[in-house]
Amino acid sequence: MNVTATKIVYDEEILKKMALFESITYSKLKDFFDDPVQDRLVFIVLPGELWKALGKGSANVKRLEKAYNRKIKIVEFAPDKITFIKNMAYPLRVNDVTEDEEGIVTIRHEDLQTKGLLIGKNARNLRNMEKNIRRYFEVKEIKVV
Repeated sequence: MNVTATKIVYDEEILKKMALFESITYSKLKDFFDDPVQDRLVFIVLPGELWKALGKGSANVKRLEKAYNRKIKIVEFAPDKITFIKNMAYPLRVNDVTEDEEGIVTIRHEDLQTKGLLIGKNARNLRNMEKNIRRYFEVKEIKVV
């Protein structure tokens, strides 16, 4: 199983979307990708840029969703894997995130609804989160308990 971080390559269309994002939000973008599983565009902003990217009352999110005609998610990057996983899971609140020495990340949560949303049908959301986290960090597997 390949657990290494993936190499990121951008085409012209992606670069245009990234430029539009930065021109609307005035925030610095680290990465962007289309998430077909969640059916939305995901923008990863540099640490400290999240509130600027969202805009007052999430005005920038609304403008961007209209411009792209798609749902979007803005996530703040964190150089710490555990913090970044929590940021990716937001707006779902996770109680505890730990990683063992084998690279298996465990997300603990008492609320069954949150667990269900994190895992998704046939673990679709969980596998998708793993794939997205692997863009930046090595992760063998993510579990929700």
